[in-house]
Amino acid sequence: MNRFCVFLLLCLLTVSETVLGSVLAIDYGVDWIKASLMKPGVPFDVLLNKDSKRKIQSSVGWKQSDRLFGSDAFNIAGRFPLDSFSSLKYLLAAPHDSEAVSFYTSISSADVVETSRGTVALRRSDGTEWSVEELVAMQFAYVRELAESLAGERVHDVIVTVPPYYTQFERDAVVDAVEIAGMRTLALVHDGTAVAVNYAMTRTFPDPEYHVIYDAGASAIRATVVNFASVASDPKAKSLTKDSTQISVAGVGFDRMMGGTELDRRLRNIMLDDFRRKHKKDLLGDKRAMAKLWKEAGRVKTILSANADATATIESLTDDIDYRAKLTRAEFEEACQDLKGRYAQPIFEALENAGLTLDNVTSVILTGGASRTPMIQSAVKAAVGDSKIALNVNADEAAVLGAALHGASLSRQFKTKDIKVSDIGVYDIQVSYLSEPKSPSAKQRTLSTLVYPTGSKTGSKKTLTFRRKEDFTVNLSYQKPPPGGFPTELLAVDIIGVSDAIRNLTELGAIEPVVKATVTLSDSGFVSIKDAVAVGEYKAESIADKLKGLFGAGSSSETETEAETETAARDEGSSSSSSTAEASSTADKKASVKDEPISLELQINFPSLAPMTVAEKRQARERLIAVDNEEAAKRRKEEARNTLEGYMYRVRDLLDDDSDTPFLKCSQDEERKAIREKLQETFAWLSEHGDDADTAQYLDKRASLEVLERPIIYRYEEIQEFPHALNNSQMWNWHTRLFLTDAKTNLTTELETGAPSKYTKEELDALEKTLIEHEKWLNEWVEKQKAVKMNEDPVLLTSELKARAKVLENQLQKLVRKKAPRSTTKKASTASSTGASETSTSTEPSSTTSAVPPTDESERSHDEL
Repeated sequence: MNRFCVFLLLCLLTVSETVLGSVLAIDYGVDWIKASLMKPGVPFDVLLNKDSKRKIQSSVGWKQSDRLFGSDAFNIAGRFPLDSFSSLKYLLAAPHDSEAVSFYTSISSADVVETSRGTVALRRSDGTEWSVEELVAMQFAYVRELAESLAGERVHDVIVTVPPYYTQFERDAVVDAVEIAGMRTLALVHDGTAVAVNYAMTRTFPDPEYHVIYDAGASAIRATVVNFASVASDPKAKSLTKDSTQISVAGVGFDRMMGGTELDRRLRNIMLDDFRRKHKKDLLGDKRAMAKLWKEAGRVKTILSANADATATIESLTDDIDYRAKLTRAEFEEACQDLKGRYAQPIFEALENAGLTLDNVTSVILTGGASRTPMIQSAVKAAVGDSKIALNVNADEAAVLGAALHGASLSRQFKTKDIKVSDIGVYDIQVSYLSEPKSPSAKQRTLSTLVYPTGSKTGSKKTLTFRRKEDFTVNLSYQKPPPGGFPTELLAVDIIGVSDAIRNLTELGAIEPVVKATVTLSDSGFVSIKDAVAVGEYKAESIADKLKGLFGAGSSSETETEAETETAARDEGSSSSSSTAEASSTADKKASVKDEPISLELQINFPSLAPMTVAEKRQARERLIAVDNEEAAKRRKEEARNTLEGYMYRVRDLLDDDSDTPFLKCSQDEERKAIREKLQETFAWLSEHGDDADTAQYLDKRASLEVLERPIIYRYEEIQEFPHALNNSQMWNWHTRLFLTDAKTNLTTELETGAPSKYTKEELDALEKTLIEHEKWLNEWVEKQKAVKMNEDPVLLTSELKARAKVLENQLQKLVRKKAPRSTTKKASTASSTGASETSTSTEPSSTTSAVPPTDESERSHDEL
């Protein structure tokens, strides 16, 4: 790992220092959140939480009015089961009556309610309802806060890992949560693909290799077949270029209901049945007891991963009954026996989808927290062979580190290893529409076309041609219902303005005009119709027209309505499509109007589960901001109270200390009495009204005490500073006196020899006058200050000492910095002379400037001399 970090740092050294952008990567799991920040100047690593942990529990909750995150939120479930929310990933965009919600209610004590969109929200004990997107957004915002404290700046761009089996509805929900958290989605990346990027970062592939990324997480098991190969960065370049790494996903297999959470559920049921046998009591209706059992099941499972047995202990599980039981790994594996055949099944599904066998695979790379479970490891080893198993990536952190590297390459602000990624979709996506009736009484048929079969490359687009004369609707849907109980209908796109466009093209002489629609599958896995145009072919009338028709003429333009923007904004990987004909029409200023296609209006509808609207996301964002502001105000109030209490206890200790302390020496009896009375009054107020006071009252109470203490502190500070200020004044007196002595001596010599003088008599007299006045004032007021007691206000302030010394210093430095006059040149000639000589006489003795202390200004004067 250290070598890996060093390599990344070397890569990041090439980033321009003027770039201040940063990319946040989030690996959001059912149990844990891992994050990583990519920013120039910041070491590349996993982001630490406030407890310096490398991963954060995927939980948010409330302890009365205090909102908690991570382990703090997870641990209060036993006391506040309706206010602690975990495993929210299961509920993203899940319909209220879906299998995912049913499974969630079997593992969680949270109160699930239906939203107006048909999805689910969770209700707190006080009746407040939060949608799943809002709760996930709170966790994203918490991670963003951690990243911003490290980066020292705002973090806007984020890349999030998602399972490859995520439907478009779930992807929409993730993006909605990111936006509610106040960030922008740079991309969504499949977690298996992110692990592949992490794997390829420190490796080269002289020959193509196939590997299986086996990710056993809490929510599901998925396997991704990945091809790694080295390709030339620019095959057309004549000079040698550095090779890049090509990562191509060839196949995916998954079981989205088989993961670590299911194992926890089986283990909890073992303890539930054991308690029922021992105490003849059923705990299914006891939410607190069920939450305690769930937490203990996770702890015991971790122990059983490394030991043959473990002891479960829960104090006061219910009705003051303590639960204690010894559980064995054999008993646990027996309860999961029916799952054994499902552990390795995703590997063979992925290989089948890729058209490969195990013989084609170099290794099966294990990742994900559940991959440490012995029963899963043994099942995978038995299925693929022990020699194929590879444990060469960090099972917890490989996905988030790979996502961060992938996000850095997408941002164009970093220069990392050149890795090209090609991913695939895992569902069959079809387009369906009603046939155009031949007559008013004819029955319309539904026509369907499979546009993106399983395994289609993401980041691609396809153009569909429709021979229509009236407005019509195109439906995008999954060909089969996806697992988890999600609907099949994705989008219903109304193409509007067809009849007018066809009529205009016909009037211009077009032959059989048609409608062409562009369907895209973005890099983040979103399918949509980006644009639709009406185009027609025209009879060629000349050789130029024939050539133009041969090479094609037409352009695609994009018309976005408000509804389309909400969906199309997710297609960041394929939103920019320009045709060759559009560039051609721009270059050819004489092109005829009939050569231009006519853009059609698109209206996006959501026949099943709609993503959150702009208004809904804005409202959710405002709710989160209100909670953040309320918590910030609460923190300021608590800080003000804690500061006041700490200050009061410090002052009380000073008053109660009878020793010869500086506070006692510098204070008077009346002052200490006034402070004591005010302190007692403040203690009484804090006891009676402290809980109801606001931040301003805490600050006012402290200020009223500080006003009484300030004169004492001022005297002490003056006493501490006075010797230094006095020494400074005396030092400038001495240096000025020494300067004057040397300067006057030099002046006398220069007057006798007729040499030019650097200083005039008037200048030296003025400096001497200032010196004498300063010495007289200093001696007078120092004597007065000596008569002042420590608990009395000073008569000579250090600020005045410094100010008067500065006047003398400035006048002295002015003379020191004065430039010396030009020396005179005397020419002497004799009958025997053959040349001329010049003699320069310097009138500046070296002792003149040596009397001045080496300040910046005096050093500059030396350079001039």
